[in-house]
Amino acid sequence: RLQGDEETRLLKACDMTPVASRGTQMRSPWLRPMIIVAIETAMRRSELVKLEWKDVDLKKRVARLFDTKNGDDRAVPLSQRAIAALESLPRSIDGKVFPVTGNAVKLQFRRALVRAKVTGLNFHDLRHKATSRLFERGLNPMEVASITGHKTMVMLKRYTHLNAEDLARKLG
Repeated sequence: RLQGDEETRLLKACDMTPVASRGTQMRSPWLRPMIIVAIETAMRRSELVKLEWKDVDLKKRVARLFDTKNGDDRAVPLSQRAIAALESLPRSIDGKVFPVTGNAVKLQFRRALVRAKVTGLNFHDLRHKATSRLFERGLNPMEVASITGHKTMVMLKRYTHLNAEDLARKLG
């Protein structure tokens, strides 16, 4: 799970323009918004890559996912932060929200991690961060499972990593 200021550093690294040995590469306009949406919604990389604009309702703040990993379709609520990230994206002619491949996401994410000096993390770990954050926002297990698509409490628990210091503050 992202710790301390790692999320801030990672997002900042997405804004940097990497310099290649043969000139300057433009940064990817989709990586930062994709990371934000992943952290806000607990969507898998495969779900984000398949997401189409026709399945996103910014007014109702819902994204509809079809044929997910666990076989079920689900509607995912979108936070204001997720909405802002989606609204920042250029529109692709193919209708995809993130017109990239899963492998491109993996490679760009790794490069951003190096620039941010964040180690021991992969894109899927953002799903763990998101699941934990949903609980930290006060949602109950059924609400969180509805958002994440987890079918059992055992799997939901596996994705939840609550901070002991935050729990101690709740106890008073």
